[in-house]
Amino acid sequence: MSKLVPPHGKERKLKPLLLEGGALAAEKQKAETLKKVPITSREASDLIMLGIGAFTPLEGFMGYDDWKGVCDKYLMADGTFWPIPITVSADKDLADSIGANEEVALFDTENNEILGTMKVTEKYKIDKEYECKAVFWTNDAEGHPGVAKVMAQKEINLAGPVKVISESFYPTRFKEIYQRPAEARKMFDEKGWKTVAALQLRNPMHRSHEYLAKIAIEVCDGLYIHQLVGKLKAGDIPADVRVKAIQVLVDNYFVKDTVIQGGYPAEMRYAGPREALLHAVFRQNYGCSHLIVGRDHAGVGDYYGPFDAQKIFDEIPEGALELQPLKIDWTFYCHKCLGMASMRTCPHGKEDRLLLSGTMVRKTLSEGGELPKEFSRPEVVKVLQEYYQSLEEKVEIKLHGAATGDALKK
Repeated sequence: MSKLVPPHGKERKLKPLLLEGGALAAEKQKAETLKKVPITSREASDLIMLGIGAFTPLEGFMGYDDWKGVCDKYLMADGTFWPIPITVSADKDLADSIGANEEVALFDTENNEILGTMKVTEKYKIDKEYECKAVFWTNDAEGHPGVAKVMAQKEINLAGPVKVISESFYPTRFKEIYQRPAEARKMFDEKGWKTVAALQLRNPMHRSHEYLAKIAIEVCDGLYIHQLVGKLKAGDIPADVRVKAIQVLVDNYFVKDTVIQGGYPAEMRYAGPREALLHAVFRQNYGCSHLIVGRDHAGVGDYYGPFDAQKIFDEIPEGALELQPLKIDWTFYCHKCLGMASMRTCPHGKEDRLLLSGTMVRKTLSEGGELPKEFSRPEVVKVLQEYYQSLEEKVEIKLHGAATGDALKK
């Protein structure tokens, strides 16, 4: 019997909505006859997360009461904890044409594929600015990429249970690391792990990430380096490059069989604290007992304080999650300590410290600069330099307070 943390929700069991065998073949055939509802890349990745059971116990896209409860107090209508609305939208004309309990096909326009079907049980309007202020703590559609996507949603939200018939390109394009929660749980069980810490990544690992990972291995049976392979913003490093850079780090600097690398199909929302909670929910579904929450988790720009994503775990309803956050302070290389340290462990001054950030790594390498060995392992730097040298079009990478250390001065 598995000793891993149970999946999220009252039933404490995974609820994958991806069909198999004869049911899958029949639903695919039926889907071709249904009215098509175009969905965005974020909605498509959410649908696949529903399909693989990562969003357990959700059974489809949320209705108004769930949407409102999640925005207001992190709770769905049945009292289940959930931190970010999971919704799908449609043009008013299309929504008006859909009858009560009509089944529709959810059509991924970017990849020209039907990913699932939905029985539409509810249609409703939302106050988008209200959702943005609750979830992102801002309604700045010009500067915040997550807010921009919510504000660009269609006029009417559709709700209802879904059946998922495709995982899109993820199982083939990312076949080396793409994993469903049941597969990750099986791997953890086979290693005899009871406690597993998840390290959320959308950047290659620098020395601070390595330090956080090794702290986690000191207190847990294993580490799950869990990478986002869904859509990122311009200037972020693509998943295949990250995987290669992380693997050379694991191969050269970690004890064998203490680390598993995996990938998941969600899209970044850059919702900072609220997104940290969403990361915790689906990492629990993947079988992780802990989530490493360091500085500026899932943030963007200067919209969040460096440790807001840690504080929010103390503000959610008691018992909301069985997974626990591993809260780790600002980390850096100290030239007097001659090693990695944190604000809690290093007595020296800021003049002795080298602050590290993924944004700084990307900016330096994209401009052809060199990184000192204290910032990133040479094997990792070599992989990233090859990537940047291959780019024909450069994207300007802007530094923010959390990357430069200015946020620390506030």
